[in-house]
Amino acid sequence: MYDTNSLNSVYFVKIPENAQFSSAAFKIDPAIELPVQKKNVDDEIETDFVKLSQEQILSGILTVLTYDKQNVNADYYRKLIVDVRPDIKKELSEAAYLKTHNEEWDLAEEIWNAVHGVDPEDLHIILNMALFYDLRADSLRTASLNDEADAYDELALKYYKITLDTENEIPDSYFNLGFYYLKKRNYADAKGCFESFLALTADFTDEELGDDGMYRKERAQEIINNISNRNLEDDRIRDSYDFICNGQEEKGIEEIRKFIRDNPVVWNGWFLLGWGLRLLERFSDARQAFEKALECEGGQNLDVINELSICLSETGDVEQAKKILMDALSLDAEDVRTLSNLACVCLKLGDKESAKKFFNVVLEICPEDKIAKAQLENLE
Repeated sequence: MYDTNSLNSVYFVKIPENAQFSSAAFKIDPAIELPVQKKNVDDEIETDFVKLSQEQILSGILTVLTYDKQNVNADYYRKLIVDVRPDIKKELSEAAYLKTHNEEWDLAEEIWNAVHGVDPEDLHIILNMALFYDLRADSLRTASLNDEADAYDELALKYYKITLDTENEIPDSYFNLGFYYLKKRNYADAKGCFESFLALTADFTDEELGDDGMYRKERAQEIINNISNRNLEDDRIRDSYDFICNGQEEKGIEEIRKFIRDNPVVWNGWFLLGWGLRLLERFSDARQAFEKALECEGGQNLDVINELSICLSETGDVEQAKKILMDALSLDAEDVRTLSNLACVCLKLGDKESAKKFFNVVLEICPEDKIAKAQLENLE
């Protein structure tokens, strides 16, 4: 998460009475000092306003708005920077989108916080912050950095909820929050979000929705139907997931067995059962649960395949584990879990070169992956 120590590179200067900095329409208040951004933290402070560049001051304002949002003069600084750079929000947003797309996470987070600092009331910016934190959490969890991922998940939920706590609801907030709840196995709240999305877009014409909007409506209805048809709103699903996440695997297993008795062909139940058993290192029992989940799902689910491969490997069927993982690459050749598990299977088979190859591919896709880093260090 972003570092508030960046404020150490900022100092404040007084503005001369006759100084011209913004447009004539904006009234400069000489009583309010302006922040100045040093190029380097150790640079000497320049107090002569005439010798300072506009960029140093604009950068200083952005730093304050990013890291000190409660600054007593924040509103003044916001008005001033928008007066000088009317397109500042658009410029920063485009840069943040690019850095997010390139998975330059730290820089993207800093820029998103700058955009939010410039206009903290803009609901679309707040939604973009939620989406960013959601993506960041997924990336960290893929890299096995689960504690950090949980922290970013909490931030994502916080910003999603801000966009909903308003009279001007944004339909896409509900759509994206629905997927957030899906990954938490909170199917009841997910369904509620998708239903709200459909209700808010019900009066939109196809032209107003566009291709993307039409796809989202179809996808939302498909997910609602799946949740209803599989009885996933059942509290036992959510409770089981929560128990297992909190280290109470036995309670989670007990809850999900009750669900499976009433819903024997729903793969989600078998998956949670297998997950709880696998965490307890009951690999043979977990293997049977995952095989049943795969049977219910038609053999095309990467979550199930990866869990099953671990159980196969732990029960001595390492070649079969490798086979199903190699087949899984046809579903997604860049799935980090599959590649990482393949590398581990190759190690068990004594094929160190193939293991290195797969771990290196993992790091190309996810440079933060701590398992791949540690394994490659050991192999070297």
